[in-house]
Amino acid sequence: MALRGRHGRAPAREDEPRRDERAEQQAPAPQGPVLPPPPPVDYGVFMQGLAHTQAALQAQLEAQERADVWWASLLRTRFEDGAIDVAWDEFVRLFQAKFVPEHVQDRMEQEFLSLAQGSMTVLEYEGRFSELSKYAPHIVADERRKTKKFIMGLKPSLRTRLVAFDHRTLDEALSASCRQEGEMEQYLEERKASQKRPAMTFQRQDKKKAVYPTQQRSVAVGSSQVPSVRSPGVKKECPHCGKTHGGTECWMITGKCLKCGSSDHKIKDCPRLQQGVQRGAPAPAAVAAAAPATGRPGRPRALTR
Repeated sequence: MALRGRHGRAPAREDEPRRDERAEQQAPAPQGPVLPPPPPVDYGVFMQGLAHTQAALQAQLEAQERADVWWASLLRTRFEDGAIDVAWDEFVRLFQAKFVPEHVQDRMEQEFLSLAQGSMTVLEYEGRFSELSKYAPHIVADERRKTKKFIMGLKPSLRTRLVAFDHRTLDEALSASCRQEGEMEQYLEERKASQKRPAMTFQRQDKKKAVYPTQQRSVAVGSSQVPSVRSPGVKKECPHCGKTHGGTECWMITGKCLKCGSSDHKIKDCPRLQQGVQRGAPAPAAVAAAAPATGRPGRPRALTR
């Protein structure tokens, strides 16, 4: 019974590693961030870039090979196969004399002497300054002269701020010019932002004027109401009849009586005009209708019969 039990339990222990392997295989693999596919590259552009890269590498290898041959020959003939130590400055002088012609050195020295920042940033200007400084050893040998040359080549806006300080090293001048450049850029950005604010304010005011138009009022003339915009107190001469009268319509254009404003007759048949002729004086009502409104009360008159 014990032997059977041992034989019965052995297959169960052998199945446990298999079950663990199946669980590991079925477990989902950890997923990282999904990167976008690379952009498509034109075959012609790719081959052109590859050709330029290979040509540059080939030129670099050829130049390195020429330099190795030259240095090996110089060690044998001049420095006794390395028995004589060679200072770095001497190596640089010999290397430039071999691979950098004298006219090229003169041109690079002149470019260094006339170097100015221009449209470059301070760091870009410093990089070009350091690259060309090796062609003017008589200037860069003195740290103060080199620092002064660097400062004088900066933009006028930066140079005027740094000249007052006595910077003795190039690192001090470079650090101060970078700080000044950052402050100037921040000032220009704030100034540009402040100049945009008034324009936005004017635009909002224009929108308010468009949304809220001028209020109009209606003026009653006869039996019809004509809307009119409020006008100043100065009355203009009517272009139709040549007179100054109130209201917005001219009685001559509408065909009304020029005496009382009635549409039933003309001025020649106006009863008010006939009454005034018979009595020798115009009727007060006719005078009030014909005369423009002045806003002052009229003077009372006694009618005689």
